[in-house]
Amino acid sequence: MKVSKHKIVAGQAGSVEMKPVDSDDLWYVYNLISPGDTVRATTVRKVLRESSSNRGGRDTTAERVKLKLEIKVEEVADYDNVGSVLRIRGTNITPNEHVRLGAYHTLELELQRPFVLTKDVWDSLALEELKQASDPGGSADLAVVLMQEGLAQILLLGKSVTVTCARIETSIPRKHGPSVKGYESALSKFFEKVLQAFLKHVDFSVVRCAVIASPGFAKDQFHKHLLLEAERRQLRPIIENKSRIVLVHTSSGYRHSLREVLNDEKIMNMIKDTKAAEEVRALQDFFSMMSNVPERACYGPKHVEVAHERMAVQTLLITDELFRNADVVARQKYVDLVNSVKDLGGLVHVFSSLHVSGEQLAQITGIAAILRFPLPELDDMEM
Repeated sequence: MKVSKHKIVAGQAGSVEMKPVDSDDLWYVYNLISPGDTVRATTVRKVLRESSSNRGGRDTTAERVKLKLEIKVEEVADYDNVGSVLRIRGTNITPNEHVRLGAYHTLELELQRPFVLTKDVWDSLALEELKQASDPGGSADLAVVLMQEGLAQILLLGKSVTVTCARIETSIPRKHGPSVKGYESALSKFFEKVLQAFLKHVDFSVVRCAVIASPGFAKDQFHKHLLLEAERRQLRPIIENKSRIVLVHTSSGYRHSLREVLNDEKIMNMIKDTKAAEEVRALQDFFSMMSNVPERACYGPKHVEVAHERMAVQTLLITDELFRNADVVARQKYVDLVNSVKDLGGLVHVFSSLHVSGEQLAQITGIAAILRFPLPELDDMEM
């Protein structure tokens, strides 16, 4: 994210100009913009024009006009992580010859298009989000090829977003009897399609490592095909980075198996200083505590709030989804909780709900905590 110079003070109003450069950036913007903010950006609006007709009447024609609008946000309507577009809806607050004041308009924020965001109050979490967004240190930490015979998905795991870049499905005949030749031919064509997608989407100047993961031998067969074809065609990116291509066993080639990839010790060591790795470790620690010392772990808003009131929260795990609340009071409650836990010396991990670890946390209410000391009485409380 390119962020222009700005002077923003916590608890005060302020504006900042931003230009998203990758899908992670748009995810940060999605989390930053709240109802009540204003956004100024270049947009396209369909305008009706009237002109005199030859018959003495009036003709109306529609024309698309490019203009700058500033809207007061009512809704962050849609985040399309595949198309890299964020749509926000609100009312026009700047005089304009084409759009009347108070008229509704949907702005589309896209990559490489600057915009200005203004907030009446920049709270500590919004400032932290802005700081992370402007950090140029790496975007996609990990590339993963999840596969099984006839199915492959290429995913990029950034610091905030997990994006499925390609999905390849091919019918592979059975290996037995007279269909062996057909099997080998179909498998070779399948591997070639996966190789082409790999070359298109995996950039070793950005990712720390590339993982090929599968049940059975599909990963080994594709890895062999990848290296042989790289030598034969002199594919320098693969030849020069073959030590950064790692094989991992998973139970399937479907997206949920990403958890198994992120639980692999080799992979964690290669991305150990990234935000994704920190989140995975924190979630592992929480589930381990739940299994081994359940009195020192809790989840759900009520249980976590009670634990915090008793100054028992050592590590807070919370999804960013809880901060995207149109209810300002509800958002402020979670902002205050995060700040208070930090003030008391606790650790806080804010998980992206579009990351695989954030998806896991969302399944158990989106908020959890590892406690400094046991609170067995929480079990007797309703969630």
